[in-house]
Amino acid sequence: MFKVKLFLMSALTTLLIIGTAAAQETGAGAARGGNSWFFPALGSFAVGIAAFGGALGDGRAIAAACEGTARNPGAGGRIFTMLLLGLALIETLVLFTFLTVILQKEP
Repeated sequence: MFKVKLFLMSALTTLLIIGTAAAQETGAGAARGGNSWFFPALGSFAVGIAAFGGALGDGRAIAAACEGTARNPGAGGRIFTMLLLGLALIETLVLFTFLTVILQKEP
């Protein structure tokens, strides 16, 4: 699990560094007002990373809820309620990332 987290953090850092470097265009590209090819790809990567993280979080939450219900069937209703609340919050973060990417695109 540590290797996955390390890979994701290094990939995110690389994307942020490249995005910052691409934003500082000079010369003819800046005079035209054109953006580099990297900006649309950066939004896609952001949504992909958010969806991947959300899917991992959903899987862990569902597994924990199933284990908790198996250990204590009497608490199944409360566990299910908390599971739905947690899943809604996880998916909300993914949707916020998607909306941020859509709103930042130029017309």
